[in-house]
Parts: sequence; structure tokens; C-alpha cells
Amino acid sequence: MSPAKSYFMSGIGGSGMLPLALILRGKGVTVAGSDRSLDQGRLGAKFEYLKAQGIALFPQDGSGITSADQILVRSAAVEDTVGDVVAAKRVGAEDLKRPQLLAELFNAAPVRIGVAGTSGKSTTTGMIAWLLYRAGRDPTVMNGAVMKNFVTPDALFASALVGKGDAFVSEVDESDGSIARYEPTIAVVNNIALDHKSMDELRELFTGFVNKAEIAVLNLDNEETAHLVIKARGRTRTYSLRSGLADLHCPAIRPAPDGISFDVLEKDTRDTASVELSVPGEHNVANALAALSVARAYGLSLKEAAEALKGFSGTKRRLEVVGKANSVTVIDDFAHNPDKITATLATLHAFPGRLLIMFQPHGFGPLRLMKNEFIETFAKHMASDDVLIMPDPVYYGGTTDRSVTSEHIVAGVRARGLEAMAFAERNACGDKLIELAEPGDRIVVMGARDDTLSVFAAELVERLLRR
Repeated sequence: MSPAKSYFMSGIGGSGMLPLALILRGKGVTVAGSDRSLDQGRLGAKFEYLKAQGIALFPQDGSGITSADQILVRSAAVEDTVGDVVAAKRVGAEDLKRPQLLAELFNAAPVRIGVAGTSGKSTTTGMIAWLLYRAGRDPTVMNGAVMKNFVTPDALFASALVGKGDAFVSEVDESDGSIARYEPTIAVVNNIALDHKSMDELRELFTGFVNKAEIAVLNLDNEETAHLVIKARGRTRTYSLRSGLADLHCPAIRPAPDGISFDVLEKDTRDTASVELSVPGEHNVANALAALSVARAYGLSLKEAAEALKGFSGTKRRLEVVGKANSVTVIDDFAHNPDKITATLATLHAFPGRLLIMFQPHGFGPLRLMKNEFIETFAKHMASDDVLIMPDPVYYGGTTDRSVTSEHIVAGVRARGLEAMAFAERNACGDKLIELAEPGDRIVVMGARDDTLSVFAAELVERLLRR
């Protein structure tokens, strides 16, 4: 990081860009930015929040980049033809990709806690953040999701913390290969499954990540992650829901519709603790075990860590109940790959109520890569009376292969004897959801990379109230 220069964040409203901008600003650096959504008049509250932090906003036409003393930082969605990039080249400003700057900040910290894996990164990062904060360790945190525990009227988009402690906690991403840039003290791998890259590529990336760490925190319940135990060059701390072979495991798990509690046992010390979470699902027990394992690696006792985890209220868009109207519950969820979708459906099916699922794919590329896996996931984990409804994938411009569409997925699910339908426009999906909804149903809005999904979910509640 160069405090002598100012940073211009192109795509500043993105889930990975906004917290990075907040961390820079929190360190006293001059930050400005632009975003396609701002130009389109969308997500006004988010940009008002950024302006309130002292961050100047410009159109994404290059008008905000006028000097070689600025450093352009851009998200993966900002292509070379975008005005900001053209302007940076014209004036001679440095051009950085988001992961380059994040890795620079992360690697400069005394204690570097990197949270990786196909699923659960944001929630696990939020748990570690809350745990270390309550334990008085004052961490700096970079999260791809809003952490509810840190939301205030003046900080509605609290996806970052700027602390004075020695720990920098961050999600690290394998989808673009940038995980290779990070030098973790503690490396967390929750799970490894097909998402953005081939399994061979993923195995190489995660192995490299773990091998750079002093301590690797690994999930024995995921076969791919368990294989990393024998590959890790440093020490390991393992966790499992039920296997006594792990350093931490759960002798008892007690699920509830709006949360879950469990007992945890440490193999070596035989220490025990009880944890109550206000977020449901066994996948969140696994996330909590990862967070507790990090705390133990960081030097906290198990009881101290479990006590500090109390009151964790979750992250936005992770099985978040938006509202209930006329006995229909609307849930907003970030699930966008087969593993996440499986965890969400398993958690919801543990309790009564038909699911009306609206799944908006997060891009044509992932849809093409995981077409068969998406079909298999919904066909296997939907109940016989559930309904799947899909709009076209989210698309904000640029070049992409559109050979696989939502219609391909629903056709495959229908062929397996389940009810599924596709509409080109998301508004039509909303109309169908309102038409189908009956008392006792749960509408689940699934998808990533589109903050307007939360607005859509809230609008469904309003429509149900007016019905």
C-alpha cells in the first residue's frame, strides 16, 4: 500500500471491492471510485454509504482518473475497454487488479489468517471476526459479505473492520487463481468442490495455499480437504462434525429452525465447550468449528473462544429471513454453486414447508461449467412438491459465451420428474412465485454477484402483504 498516493477503485460497489475500499479509507488513505451500478442508478444506499465515508464517486468513464499519482484498482468485471482503464493508461497511472492490492495488505500483517474453500468462506470469516473482536484482539477483517454483528445505522454495509491488533483476517479466492498470492500464517480450507475451475486446478491451488502456512485448519468431513492433511508442510488443526480423529469434533448437535447448538470436544486436551448459534444448519456448525480451530491456533483457549463466539448473528444473504406475510416466509440466500445449494436445501428440508426456489445463476460461464452438477443438485435435493424457477443469469456487459442458459437447467430437472420453469426476466419469476405461494410455503431467493436480489426478496414480502 502506498499512503503517498490515492487509490481509484473501479467497480467499487462489488462485494470484494467495497470492503477493500473501506480498509484503505480506514487507514487514512485517499480513496475514490466508480461503478457501473452507480451509473445505472442502482443500489443508491450503498453508494451513499461510501460517500459518507469520505469516498468520492465518479462515472465509470475515466473522468475520475487524471493523474499518474493515482493507483487504479479494478475488479475482475472491469475490462480493458472500460473508460477508467483507458484513462489510467493515458495518464500513466498504475493499474492493479483487486487481488494484487488485497494480497499486499494481507501479506504485510504480523498474523495473517486466510479463509479459503468452495463454500462457507464469508460466514467463517465473519465468525472469526466476531470471535477475535469479542476476545479483545481488535482484528482487521476483509469479508465478501456484510457481517451483521458490525452493522449500525451509520455502517449498513459492514463487510470490513480496521483494527489495531496484529491479525488480518480475509477471505481468499480460488476462482481467479489469486489464492496463490497470499502468504498465510493460518490457512483455513473449509471444503473443495467443483465451482469455477477443474478439480485438478483446485487441488494444485489449495495445496500451494496450505503449504505456505505455519498452521493449516482443515475439514476432515470433506474428502478433498482431508487429503491436504498429509500434504501440509506445517502444523495442522483438523475439525469434523462427528469424527473423533479430528482435533475438534461434536459429540452432540441440536438443530432448530432458527439456529443450532452443539457440544465441542478437543481431542488432545479433552476440553469441552457448548456453543449456541442463531444461524441454522450443520454447515454452520462446520463453519463454527473452523473458527474455533483458528482461535485455538491463535492462542485462545477453547472455552474462551466458544464464549467469544456467542451472539454471532450471521452474514447478510446467508439463509436470511427477509420477512413473513400471509404465512409465507421469504428467505434470501447466497447459494450459487452445487455445494452451497445442497447445504441450503438440506437445512431448510429439516423442517416442514414446501420450497419455492428462485435461483439466478451468477454468470453464463459458471452455468456452462457446472450445468450437469446444477441439474443433479436440484434433482437430488428438491422435495417432490418443491418448485424451481430460474431467470437468465446475471449479466452486466462484456464478452461471454451464452451457449448454456437457465432453460437447459430446468429442462434437466423436469426430466427427473420435478417441477421447474425458466423465464427470461426476473420480474416474471417474481410474478410466478406470488401466484404459486400458499400458506406454509417458503420462498428462497438464491444467487450471487447481484445485490438487487435482496431488494427483489424484500419486494416479494411487500407483494405478499398486499395480496
